[in-house]
Amino acid sequence: MATTAQKKKGKWTARERIDYLLDDGTFNEIEMFRRHRASGFGIEHRRPHTDGVITGWGSIEGRTAFVYAHDFQMFGGALGEAHAEKIIKVLEMAAAAGVPVIGLCDGAGARIQEGVTALAGYGGIFQQITRNSGVIPQISVILGPCAGGAAYSPALTDFIFMVRGISQMFITGPDVVQAVTGETVSHEGLGGADVHATLSGVSACTYDDEPTCLENVRHLVSLLPANNRELPPTVATTDPADRLTTRLLDMVPAEGYRSYDMRAVIQEIVDDGDYFEIHETWAPNVVCALTRLDGSTVGIVANQPAAFAGALNIEASEKAARFVQACDAFNIPLVTLVDVPGFLPGVAQEHQGIIRHGAKLLYAYCNATVPRVQVILRKAYGGAYIVMDSRSVGADLSLAWPTNEIAVMGAEGAANIIFRRDIAAADDPAGRRAQRIAEYRDELMHPFYAAERGLVDDIIDPADTRQTLIRSLAMLRHKHRALPARKHGNQPQ
Repeated sequence: MATTAQKKKGKWTARERIDYLLDDGTFNEIEMFRRHRASGFGIEHRRPHTDGVITGWGSIEGRTAFVYAHDFQMFGGALGEAHAEKIIKVLEMAAAAGVPVIGLCDGAGARIQEGVTALAGYGGIFQQITRNSGVIPQISVILGPCAGGAAYSPALTDFIFMVRGISQMFITGPDVVQAVTGETVSHEGLGGADVHATLSGVSACTYDDEPTCLENVRHLVSLLPANNRELPPTVATTDPADRLTTRLLDMVPAEGYRSYDMRAVIQEIVDDGDYFEIHETWAPNVVCALTRLDGSTVGIVANQPAAFAGALNIEASEKAARFVQACDAFNIPLVTLVDVPGFLPGVAQEHQGIIRHGAKLLYAYCNATVPRVQVILRKAYGGAYIVMDSRSVGADLSLAWPTNEIAVMGAEGAANIIFRRDIAAADDPAGRRAQRIAEYRDELMHPFYAAERGLVDDIIDPADTRQTLIRSLAMLRHKHRALPARKHGNQPQ
């Protein structure tokens, strides 16, 4: 009966999900016969084996991974004491084995009938996920309603996947929201997949159905190392390392004010044009993607001129900072493609904390010890130039195209400030303004200005971008730079 209800909602069972996620025949279940010990409130005679969560390990493309899957058919997937202990055990085993752990989440929060022991179970899960953070990859796949504590445990993991129509995450449900605030909202409108993919940024990857979602979880795992002591996996590729990227000359307009799609640039540079984008529809003015160059995993952070002209704002800063931290935690080299006019101006941005949020990205780059290569395509203005992994914050190499313009601000704005009185006093203000703009550009913004001062290591032909990046990352592959001894930094909030 419960299985039929799941199917009507377009949902798979917990075991179907595990079978699809893992390589055929590799799942090894643990604690299959575990049952709760609660009594009273109607569940004393309902003590099914597994206690509503299936746990164990298997392999993904031949590499070991642990998994736990909430079984919505038992107690609605709600978490009790035994249920929590099973999850904690899997998290501990994954850390000990040094392999990824994937949670297939489909649960209605704490099991009310077990009272505080259920809440304590969530606390234990939170603590173990936090201990595992930055040690092994932790991925959460939301495949049903996740409320309260069931929403916070995925929020602590590295990546969250959701499926449209069946995934919801919220701290308090629509009924509570209406009772407290008077607002009327549906489950989907409050915490559905599209809400978290476009508005909140909670969902890193969102798909239309479970098979596509789980296939992409497998793809992500294939790009990540098993733990923080390993380098990312390398695979054979038929895409030549010395392939010229001549199409970039037509893709990127030389005029800094003209728009283009940075995704096309990434596609041209990387192996076989294949990349895995994170947070595709949230903060679209910056692109974050995992991909491969000459078979090795690389993280790409890139301004997107097709959205807000590529300017950084609060959401873009948070998105990129989180991605940089994840790459650094798991030894994934970073390539930063820069075409940024600055931080997005506005009263709302200032009042909502662009200073502290922008500082998160700056902190993430300054703290990162993985190989880091910056490529400046066109404009790189003001503080945004510094934040986008400039040499001054620790990039190992800074490369630039001949179209680069690196300056405090654009020539027009700079001339208006520096030569304001001179322009106002001229017989032909417009002509004098144009003259001063040209002078400023020729003197302080020519393509070799930063290179002459050691802030850019080389001016490269756009057609050589791919092969130059591959050679640079090969040189940096075994880079080691220890941070000062400390308990931890105090990241901007």
